[in-house]
Amino acid sequence: MTEMIKERVNENLGRLHLNRIKEVFDELMKQAQDSNSSYLDLLDRLLAEEVCAKEDRRIKTVFKMGCLPFEKTIDEYDFSFHPDLDKRSVMNLFDLEFIAQKENVIFLGPPGVGKTHLAVALAIKAAQCGQNIYFTTMANLMNKLKNDSISGKTDKCRAYYRNALVIVDEVGYMPISRQDAHLFFQFVSCRYEKNSTILTSNKSFTEWEELFGDPVIATAILDRLLHHCRVINIKGNSYRLKHFQQKKEVTA
Repeated sequence: MTEMIKERVNENLGRLHLNRIKEVFDELMKQAQDSNSSYLDLLDRLLAEEVCAKEDRRIKTVFKMGCLPFEKTIDEYDFSFHPDLDKRSVMNLFDLEFIAQKENVIFLGPPGVGKTHLAVALAIKAAQCGQNIYFTTMANLMNKLKNDSISGKTDKCRAYYRNALVIVDEVGYMPISRQDAHLFFQFVSCRYEKNSTILTSNKSFTEWEELFGDPVIATAILDRLLHHCRVINIKGNSYRLKHFQQKKEVTA
């Protein structure tokens, strides 16, 4: 390939924003020449590189817009630490059928058992499959809902209303006023049978009446959440305490 043609190719790749092809063009051209590959094979490899790069950028953007606190997949979850957990029930969630069915998922259990890890892993899988995701803690969500209420702009286009999958983490770590409970009820009602919501909580359902400060509103919230829902109850010890104890033993 003459230098003039090479410059023109690089210029056109830049104009078309085919940046990954531009990066690997020389290398793949040399490999094709050395292996005597066909033009079609070379084109296939170049396009595959570009598609892969664009998909990586898309997923990173979705992760950023979705406010994920960290990136952990299901492969990193230690099922052996919770032998009583029904692994099949958890793994069945990763076919994402619950999103297609507009179902909810609730992870219950004490702090440190990996509820947030599982929720984030599901969000990552959903993002990889083209779904819009959004992660928030209960405290942050309530702040947003209160600000919406004060401003009078309950914009249903906000991510925590419209996205296909929303995770609300740490439900129950702090008590909620009756007024805030009504705002959360409106949030749940807005998503009911329209989109999927994942909640993590350290409180059993029998404790939600105390959490929301009103048995009527607590029942109404649970009624909508549990109507189409998969509940995963995780019992056991904390990963974090386990790692702390291991460090302590090493340094002792």
